[in-house]
Amino acid sequence: MGFRSRARAREASALFLPTEPKGIRNCVWVSSGDTCCGSSRVTALTPARMRFLATSAPRPLRPTSSTRDARSRFCASSPQRRIWRSYCAASSSLRPPRPPSPSPAFAFAFALARPAASMALEAARSIPLEAALAECTEALNCFLRNQFSESLEMLQPRTRESMYHALIYATILEMQAMMTFEQEDIAHAGHTMKEAQEICQRFRRKNVASGAFSGRTGGESCTEEELHAEVCYAECLLHRAALTFLQDENMVNFVKGGLKVRSSYLIYRELSSCLQPSRLPASSVRAHLEGGIALGIGAFNLTLSLFPPRILKLLEFAGFSGDKDYGLQQLHQGATTTPNLRALLCTMLLLCYYTFLTFILGVGEDDFTEAEALLSPYLSRYPKSAIFLFFAGRIEEIKGNINEAIKKFEEGCSAQQAWKQFHHMCYWELMWCFAYKGMWKMAYFYADLLSKENRWSKAMYVYMKAAFLSMLPRGEPRPFGEDEVALFRQVSSFKQKIAGKSPPTEKFAIRKARRYKASEHTPLPVPALEMMYMWNGFTVLRKQQELLEGTLNTLTQAEKQLQEVPASEYQVDDKCLVLLLKGLVLKHLHSPAEAEACFSAVHASEKRIRYDHYLVPNALLELSLLYVGQGRNEEAVRLLRKAKNNYKNYSMESRTLFRIHAVLSKLKALQEENGADGATPS
Repeated sequence: MGFRSRARAREASALFLPTEPKGIRNCVWVSSGDTCCGSSRVTALTPARMRFLATSAPRPLRPTSSTRDARSRFCASSPQRRIWRSYCAASSSLRPPRPPSPSPAFAFAFALARPAASMALEAARSIPLEAALAECTEALNCFLRNQFSESLEMLQPRTRESMYHALIYATILEMQAMMTFEQEDIAHAGHTMKEAQEICQRFRRKNVASGAFSGRTGGESCTEEELHAEVCYAECLLHRAALTFLQDENMVNFVKGGLKVRSSYLIYRELSSCLQPSRLPASSVRAHLEGGIALGIGAFNLTLSLFPPRILKLLEFAGFSGDKDYGLQQLHQGATTTPNLRALLCTMLLLCYYTFLTFILGVGEDDFTEAEALLSPYLSRYPKSAIFLFFAGRIEEIKGNINEAIKKFEEGCSAQQAWKQFHHMCYWELMWCFAYKGMWKMAYFYADLLSKENRWSKAMYVYMKAAFLSMLPRGEPRPFGEDEVALFRQVSSFKQKIAGKSPPTEKFAIRKARRYKASEHTPLPVPALEMMYMWNGFTVLRKQQELLEGTLNTLTQAEKQLQEVPASEYQVDDKCLVLLLKGLVLKHLHSPAEAEACFSAVHASEKRIRYDHYLVPNALLELSLLYVGQGRNEEAVRLLRKAKNNYKNYSMESRTLFRIHAVLSKLKALQEENGADGATPS
């Protein structure tokens, strides 16, 4: 084996051959049909040339009768032996010894005889798919038992050989990075996920024309391993896009992340449309393949369906589409099909949807049967799992069982100490649980812990600390001697960006804290309750009469204080805020007439509001929900359309639009179910 020129031989020697004294490497090449030996000094290769040499197959070396040097004569029949003799001849040895085994020269000849890509592919296929999936399933079981380090140790040795080991290993690192929010962890997780994608690429079937998967042309002829590789590859793209949004702030990288999402979506769409379950190969690992497809299709359809129509039209123009019912059906299928490696991810996505998305971005539905049915078998199998204890606490919280929720969150914190980031998730919920009960010092305590230990949104944590302190009576001592005014003034210094933009809640907190910059400032009336409304927390308060009455007393006192203080530029805004929150409490206390009067008063003050313009569209939204509860659906639709179309560029606009979209979708579904005439929700 050899090369057709001295230059190519010199470059190959720089990659494979050991360096002789004084930086000299020996090499063999072919020139004018003759086989020659020689040596060259080490020269640096460009990265592009290195990639070319690493991926190109070498040309066989041809023995010839003529020669320039007697040392180049070949007297052996084996190609490997001939290269060994040539190498030894170039080292000034006329009688080469019998090659030892193993030896660097023999390894060099063996590498040249077989292309590197072929060797890598064979090595990657050394682990049977069934065995790889079994090992990864066991690693996930360790993860759910809070044995996080053991789980990573089980996966790491085979991340270079198995696409599933590489994918699950990178996914766990990604989860850790998203919770710590340390840029070093995010960068490491992104690099690991990129390597996992490269492992998956080795197993993929290539379309000759475009280099991309096409179910119509190659889906049916793909082997089972190649189909698994397509699913894993699409999953890696999606994870890398999420990490790109977290890590990079410039528009170029944001676009790159969007392209990864689209590529992943197209692969899942091709797999779903062209590979029906009945046409998949029947084997012991088929359920894992079906689960992977169900995870991708379900996640995309569910997520896209949540967007308001205005945004969805832009996404449809880019080739995306979403169907909520179909997405939920696919995720439920993936969560309940066993054995299935993606069942855990499908279950966690559904739990996030039922306990967070529908709660924060919806109308606060009271049906928790689906979430409890999904969680119950996992809690039975992993009773001390920090993840599932967290979701159990979350379900109790939104059901209004605050004391039981606190107990579950505290159990989740004590279940493990390896990953403190799981504690931070519980701290956030514990903070709100004590805020619902009006225990402002306890709520402050957890906000203080988050501000010191967590990096997700320090501006938000510091704002909440100040907000809880401001809810205490003026003469009451503050914990640790902290002052809410000083804390409010620090909020803007902790501003950060995610995916190139500041989070809406953080922007809202910075804008609200801005009034404390002045030496003669006007305090916020009820900042903790205002932020509670932004997180849709009043739907939790409505489950307990005692909590509602305590909140009403707090709002009544704030209303009296606003009447006593001198007039200021914030007076109308503050009064309207108290009216909006008071109307919500009165609605849940079954006083609809008084609640309607509060919402209407906010709407009537529209032209006098100077800063908090978000109050008017939200007052219309709450008034429409009051009408829906009274069966006045047509009036509700008119108010929702007005809130949706007449107000732009206000604080937390996207969250309000999500909630409006949820109410309109609910009304449309009711109308189709009953076949009623009237205003069409849209």
